[in-house]
Amino acid sequence: MVGKVEALNIDKLAFMNQSHVRMKDRKKVEAMLNDLVDGGIRKLQVVTDFDFTLTKQRMDNGEKVLTSFGMFERCKSLPPSYIVEARKLYDKYRPIEIDPHMTLEQKLPYMIEWWSASGNILKGFRLPRKEIEEVAEHFKNALRDGTHEMFRELYSHNIPCLVFSAGLGDSVVSVLKHANVLYPNVKVISNFLKYKDDEMLDGLGEHDRMIHTFNKNETALPPEYHELVHDRDHIILMGDSLGDATMANGVPSQSHILKIGFLFDHPEQNLPAYLEKFDIVLIDDQTMDVARAIIELVEKGSSSAN
Repeated sequence: MVGKVEALNIDKLAFMNQSHVRMKDRKKVEAMLNDLVDGGIRKLQVVTDFDFTLTKQRMDNGEKVLTSFGMFERCKSLPPSYIVEARKLYDKYRPIEIDPHMTLEQKLPYMIEWWSASGNILKGFRLPRKEIEEVAEHFKNALRDGTHEMFRELYSHNIPCLVFSAGLGDSVVSVLKHANVLYPNVKVISNFLKYKDDEMLDGLGEHDRMIHTFNKNETALPPEYHELVHDRDHIILMGDSLGDATMANGVPSQSHILKIGFLFDHPEQNLPAYLEKFDIVLIDDQTMDVARAIIELVEKGSSSAN
């Protein structure tokens, strides 16, 4: 054993001192980084959102990246009536979801209504599974720069990666598969289409369990995943919405959770709220450079300690 790794000084980490990297409490982040490095890769897991977290807001050619449900709506077999009804639901419930004046308890019944209604309009018409694959193929290059390398690094060290999405899991899995990053250590928890047969849709949600914005946390995980990560209490969490900051709720209270938030829309207006929820906020960063640099620090710390 070489001994304890020399403590990190955040002021000497170039990637943490870029203009788009913001923190409310630099000393707290420095302490958390040192905790992650001291724990090493055997204590580490990654929990990440999909839409606009693993994916960019815009592709290199300027094309807007769609959400996982937006990708689904590109399927050519979808009846026009579905698009109309889905938009009505969005217009009704989305303002409630983001209303800053309503509490979580007040919003929750409406979110359950939304996802239940979304499942009901996904019944009774045919949709070949290959159509989702075709749309996902188009968006396989929508992942943030460096995401492929990050997934490869996580796999090489057998670090569990949980992709948690309140969107459509069929699209999420298809994009990750076409991007060649759906490694065995990657687990996707999301809403998946239900079929009566190979093509007839019968609603949404695995075992009628809906994943929505306010239950998207580790309390919704199956027991086998808890068993996999029960001794990995050092967590890098990544998301793009304020609700994503709670994705690690349900893990042991002694866990070390470093929260990274990607902020794109109206940064001047939204930055204060993001700094309250996330330890590190990245403004209009279309890369995974910061997350990869942190994982590399943990990896080097593990190597130095052996």
